[in-house]
Amino acid sequence: MAITLTENAAKHVQNFIAKRGKGVGLRIGVRTSGCSGMAYKLEFADEINGDDLQFTSHGVTVLVDPKSLPYIDGIELDFQREGLNEGFKFNNPNVKNECGCGESFGV
Repeated sequence: MAITLTENAAKHVQNFIAKRGKGVGLRIGVRTSGCSGMAYKLEFADEINGDDLQFTSHGVTVLVDPKSLPYIDGIELDFQREGLNEGFKFNNPNVKNECGCGESFGV
């Protein structure tokens, strides 16, 4: 079981936490949504919950709730800039289909 960040994603997260002045890491999970069934949820975590699973990648603590892990186990989170657009990209080996807009996925 592993959740990883690329070096570029880790730098972005570390910079953002430093600018916020607080935070223990990044929380990744899934929720039911969209036309394909599930969507990612991503937030900066200020505390570690008792049931959180913890991973460390390039010095960043990544927190995942146990119910989300089967859907994102093995995921690599990248941060990309393309022209004027920038954002996180989820490279999830479990995805079987995605909606056309890229907002939701199915496993």
